[in-house]
Amino acid sequence: MPIQPKHERIPRLKANANRSVLRIVHATDRAGEAEQRTRLSRSSGLWNNPRFRAILLQTIVVAILCAVFTLVAMQTASNLRTRSIASGFHFLGRAAGFEISPGPLPYSSRDPYARALAVGLGNTLRVSLLGILLATALGLLIGVARLSKIWVVSTLARAYVEIVRNTPLLLQLLFWYSLSQVLPSPAHALRPLPGIFLCVRGLFVPSLTWEGGLLWIGSTLPALMGFNFHGGMSISPEFGALLIGLSTYTAAFIGETIRGGILAIDRGQTEAAAALGLSRVKILRLVVLPQAIRVIVPPTTSQFLNLTKNSSLAVAIGYPDLISITNTTLNQTGQAIEAIALAMFAYLAISLAISLAMSLYEGRSVPLQPERCNP
Repeated sequence: MPIQPKHERIPRLKANANRSVLRIVHATDRAGEAEQRTRLSRSSGLWNNPRFRAILLQTIVVAILCAVFTLVAMQTASNLRTRSIASGFHFLGRAAGFEISPGPLPYSSRDPYARALAVGLGNTLRVSLLGILLATALGLLIGVARLSKIWVVSTLARAYVEIVRNTPLLLQLLFWYSLSQVLPSPAHALRPLPGIFLCVRGLFVPSLTWEGGLLWIGSTLPALMGFNFHGGMSISPEFGALLIGLSTYTAAFIGETIRGGILAIDRGQTEAAAALGLSRVKILRLVVLPQAIRVIVPPTTSQFLNLTKNSSLAVAIGYPDLISITNTTLNQTGQAIEAIALAMFAYLAISLAISLAMSLYEGRSVPLQPERCNP
């Protein structure tokens, strides 16, 4: 290896020394910055801890809400004492003193308010559950009809959706109830089928009985006695108008949800099923709908909840639902807070039960996603 001249080695040594000095200076600067950050963090305390700040802010918000709730409760209690209004739920044991149209649960005016509210709750559950079933079936038909290749079918389905969705529900309920009031009297009742009568008093059909493990139809037939029908089962005009109005209104929204869920499935799935020789009905039932469930269920659950809450509009046509009986109860007892609180709790419980049931159904119906294989 050749030996470099002395005049060439000296500049190189000076350059290496300068680099070492710069490294020392930079290391000293970084150490000073780290020490300064440590001092700042120690001086600021726990405030720089995000978890501590979150807990502190949440505690402040909860304390403010509790203070507001306490003040409202104290002011409400003071107002009740000033007006000599009793508080509590003791009124539930007193006799209601008002009649309710016949329904699934037996009731008389001598029964307590608790029984009356239970009858209203039963009526709300009955119309809500039947409305959900009818709205789902009709919505499925409307959603499939909107995608039909037959122009007349798709146009009629679209017209139905546009008219129903853009008309207030209350107006539709009044329409169906007014339509029921133009039916003939019991003496001239319509008889579409043997043993079935339709008049201004409602729809009368043969009763159902369970005997020997079998369901028998027509064991008790309705018959005209005086100015009304007796025997069999009856559907009041108020209940019929409410059920039809809620079902047809909600079905329009469910139909659009189902149509969107079907369109969300890739067309390749349909084409592959058709190539295998499956009919259109089997393709829809076995291929498209099982995959569209994940898109359909969440918005449909919201529509079920809306139908249940919209049943409170029954007060406009005289159907004795929970809200109607609650209104009568608070007017007679003057205990509006307790009566309204019970109604709110009942609707909350119904909504949570529907949401839970739909969540379980979604979990059981949504097909499992295939796991990806790692190469």
